[in-house]
Amino acid sequence: MNKIQHRKVTKRSCSFFIFHFSFFISAALLMSGCGLYTKYERPEVNTKGLVRDVMSITDTLAVTDTASFGNLPWRSVFTDPQLQTLIERGLENNADLLNAALNVKMVEEALKVAKLAFIPSLAFTPQGTIASFDGAKPTKSYTLPISASWNVDLFGNLLNTKRSAQMQLLATKDYQTVVKTNIISGIANLYYTLLMLDRQVEIVTDMTGLTKDTWEMMKLQMQLGRARSTSVQSSEAAYYSVQVQAMDLKRQIREMENSLSLLIGQPAQTIARGKLANQSLPNHFSSGVGIQLLNNRADVHAAEMSLAQCFYDINVARSRFYPNITISGTGAFTNQNGLVNPGKLLLSAVGSLVQPIFQHGQIVAGLKVAKMQYEQAYNTWQNTILKAGNEVSNALVLYNSSSEKGELEAKQIEILTKNVEDTKQLYKSSTTSYLEVIQAQSMLLNAEISKVQDDFFKMQAVVNLYQALGGGAK
Repeated sequence: MNKIQHRKVTKRSCSFFIFHFSFFISAALLMSGCGLYTKYERPEVNTKGLVRDVMSITDTLAVTDTASFGNLPWRSVFTDPQLQTLIERGLENNADLLNAALNVKMVEEALKVAKLAFIPSLAFTPQGTIASFDGAKPTKSYTLPISASWNVDLFGNLLNTKRSAQMQLLATKDYQTVVKTNIISGIANLYYTLLMLDRQVEIVTDMTGLTKDTWEMMKLQMQLGRARSTSVQSSEAAYYSVQVQAMDLKRQIREMENSLSLLIGQPAQTIARGKLANQSLPNHFSSGVGIQLLNNRADVHAAEMSLAQCFYDINVARSRFYPNITISGTGAFTNQNGLVNPGKLLLSAVGSLVQPIFQHGQIVAGLKVAKMQYEQAYNTWQNTILKAGNEVSNALVLYNSSSEKGELEAKQIEILTKNVEDTKQLYKSSTTSYLEVIQAQSMLLNAEISKVQDDFFKMQAVVNLYQALGGGAK
């Protein structure tokens, strides 16, 4: 072949390559209009009436303040120094939170792999042989090849795989935030439970002394001939009943300390704590509008990131209908089986295109499955939003109900305290029976215990509301 013919062949080859490359570029641009390169956008979601009003019969919550209570840092909500120390210890040592952080790191490594798919792969595979035929002098040969391969991502397969991995990373970080929020809320709830039990022990201890005095009074009245042995027996039984209740409360305290120790990652031990009466928690709340729950709640955001991941998985499934284009090249320094010394440089380049044909049924099925997984993720996301609204509603109604009950119980305790004193005086003057004295004391004890429980429920409602509004993310 002369030089003129060689130039013509070269021009035709270049024209052929440019034509086909332009064809694939045009096809890629066309496919971008078909959705292969589109980015995820949030679909419509129902947030109407998401949070139920505590009092309104219309079930409509009128919220005008967009500053959500859930945006407060946890230190601004839980101001007890001893509680803050416990929360800090839990955030450092809790096994679930440590594992969640490791999950984030693992997904970050997976994302790196997805990003590195855009870079050509390189391989170095040196080979050397020694051969001898019929006792002749051995022939030494060697090859030092370096090969490179690059997948041309014209149809978005690698791009959408990378985006899907990015969404998975965001969802994993959201899970880490959910675990952190749960730990903060769990520690706070256990801490306030301990304060409630401490206060109940104080009440029962006081009532133990009161029932002891009543028992002594009954014995004195019997000695004076003003009471029967049955009154002494009943008052003594009431005294032991209160002591049994005190023992049960102390057992619960030990169990709560063990649970809290486990949550903060330490062996079971006594928990230093304050007093229930000294706690100060926010009492004015703005739950925020419904759409804020989409941004504040880490589990809601994680559900949406899973939805976005499914969106990109659909694009990956679509990209499998189109050719896979790979450009590879090899460079080697070789002596060609020992025939050429010293060695020479050998270069080669290959372009390949793989178009799926017989896998069409599998590819179609894969696309259908990806679309159904997207629908499942959407349903999960919508349900997670409804669940978030339900939790906010429950926390608000628990707070308001406990607050109102606490006010009524305070009045009830005031009346019952006076009733106990009056009944004892009437018994001394023989104008009432010993049963009324015991009953009055029992009613006072129950009212005081209920008051402490409702004070705790009020605190628990604050913790639940903080968690339900996405607290702990800051």
